[in-house]
Amino acid sequence: MVKLPNIEREIQACLQCGYCIRTCETWNQTPWESVTPRGKVFYISQLGKRTALDKLLGRKVVIDDEFVDALFRCTTCAACSTVCHVGIDFAEFWEKVREWCIENGYGPMPAHKKIKERLEEVCNPYGEPKDKRGAWYPAVPKADNPEVVFFAGCTASYRMQNLAKTSILFLNRCGVSTNILEGDEWCCTSPALRTGQTGLTYRFAEHTINAVDHMGAQAMVTACAGCYKTTIHDYGKYYSNPTFEVFHFAQFASKLIKEKKVKFTKEINAKVTYHDPCHLGRHAKVYDEPREAIKAIPGVEFVEMKNIREKSRCCGAGGGYKSQYNDLAINIAIDRVKEAVETGADILATTCPFCVLNLQQAAKKIGAKIKIMDVCEMLALATEPLDATEPAKQ
Repeated sequence: MVKLPNIEREIQACLQCGYCIRTCETWNQTPWESVTPRGKVFYISQLGKRTALDKLLGRKVVIDDEFVDALFRCTTCAACSTVCHVGIDFAEFWEKVREWCIENGYGPMPAHKKIKERLEEVCNPYGEPKDKRGAWYPAVPKADNPEVVFFAGCTASYRMQNLAKTSILFLNRCGVSTNILEGDEWCCTSPALRTGQTGLTYRFAEHTINAVDHMGAQAMVTACAGCYKTTIHDYGKYYSNPTFEVFHFAQFASKLIKEKKVKFTKEINAKVTYHDPCHLGRHAKVYDEPREAIKAIPGVEFVEMKNIREKSRCCGAGGGYKSQYNDLAINIAIDRVKEAVETGADILATTCPFCVLNLQQAAKKIGAKIKIMDVCEMLALATEPLDATEPAKQ
């Protein structure tokens, strides 16, 4: 018999009802029962019950390449959890099973192996040099004892730098003193954790918490939904909970707006809809603050898509899915973009660099005119520089 990880309750509880199937974006792309949450849970249960008799009867109940591929054909968005009649936390479940497979010598996928190798080498999944990590920082002061350490994350630091830059500009305009860790900002390890590679998180979490503590900041603000979830949810499991407050940028921006520290000087006359990132929404239960920030912008007409909040559709970029199955990830994002277009919105806003990137690629692929923006970009656009020392163009 195969010794399964600590998932016995979930395996026994699963009713095999199939409600999870229709919520699964990856099943929509690869409509095989073996890829569905129900199909994978059933197969895992059979692995746990396997005996020598199976071999004699010619029953193929083994961990093979087909099963491993099905296991990683998942964005870990946890939409399946929202319809599960027995309350299985599938976000945790799939990560446990992936870790178990890797421990037994199966997986991860080739793209995910490279991610871990790059994290070990240069502390980011893109293989970029550490000394270039803070190169995006705009021409605003860095405080020695900042109110906020801004944690840009790997994607905003190296691929979506405008999101990091506009976040700092907005905070600066609100009178918030900021600084960054620069080369000492290491990956939060979300890309590794979501693909079952847990060995780096203790060391990386220890480094990040100590680095922010050493800077003496009151809080850490993240640009990325994945960084936020990992810091508040996973660091306590693998190392320690942070000793400082942790905010996602949208939460902190909403707080500043409520405290009347934001001076809006421009209108954005556009119809705007909002996409809930899975890590910020379903996983961390942050739904209201991004919407509050958008609605506060002068000129905005806010509209909702059909699937929102805990029922939001995944953009397709999470759980290592985009890195291994890029074309399918973009196809998932296309469905979400089409849903946004149906609202008549001019702007599809979200609060995650991964979502912005994948949704932009999807919109481009189908020629959609809707503009994909992060909330930080909208807030920066609707405010003005405090003085002439801030660059006119960003």
